[in-house]
Amino acid sequence: MKQTERTNIENQHFVRTDPKKMIFFWFSLSFYMKGFGKVKDVELQKGERLDYLLAEEKMRIIQSPEVFAFSLDAVLLADFTYVPIKKGRILDLCTGNGVIPLLISRRSYAHITGVEIQERLYDMAVRNVELNGLSEQIDMVHGDLKEMHEMLGNGGFDLVTCNPPYFTTPQKKEQNINEYLTIARHEIYCTLEDVVKSCSRLVRPGGKVAMVHRPGRLVDLLALFRKYKIEPKKMRLVYPKANKEANILLIEGIRDGKPDLKILPPLYAFDEQDNYTKELEEILYGKEK
Repeated sequence: MKQTERTNIENQHFVRTDPKKMIFFWFSLSFYMKGFGKVKDVELQKGERLDYLLAEEKMRIIQSPEVFAFSLDAVLLADFTYVPIKKGRILDLCTGNGVIPLLISRRSYAHITGVEIQERLYDMAVRNVELNGLSEQIDMVHGDLKEMHEMLGNGGFDLVTCNPPYFTTPQKKEQNINEYLTIARHEIYCTLEDVVKSCSRLVRPGGKVAMVHRPGRLVDLLALFRKYKIEPKKMRLVYPKANKEANILLIEGIRDGKPDLKILPPLYAFDEQDNYTKELEEILYGKEK
């Protein structure tokens, strides 16, 4: 990648409140719409923009900084998780605008279902599927993940992924002023136990569950995985850079699996010059040919 291209990408695509920390950031290309608009037969609601989906020049994604824009966490989870290649059923809980199903569709021909409780985000996800011509492979469900076993059945999925709300935040003053972001980031409609219990119900015996979370919830995750018969099998920590504390946790387990946890090498996001590491660059933009 040329230096000029890299500078342009960093300036336009990622928002970081501190250049030395990796917090929430998103892609924002030149299609931002301040009012209502229409781009390539896709209706954009107020405040929405149409972005490129990482290195996929043929894929676009509708998102909004006021409602939902995907973060690095979702990208890393889609890269980290096992996926059935040719057939099977994949479920993504807390799907937001459908970014994880879109990313996984690049690696698998399996059918993918996304579940989102917020109607505005669900609508965005449906339009993203239609925008990318993936309606035959991906479908979206508007509903509560705690009720999905009643709607979708028990044990029907080969893989369940989830990028759940991270923060317990019991006090109102600690929550985000923006209701959409509060629900997406805080345990308002579901707790971590609700998420793990739902994953356990929905995945088949021998199927896999993959999640991204904060390292501070690692002990809770391990305890809940075991409680609901998901055996932790693979884990990886992501660090902003060397000599910094990890700020992202990736974990995968198998329903009714045997004990044998593998801890993968750490992933560093930035080098000492605050450039993306080669590994992160390859995850974001693909390997150079």
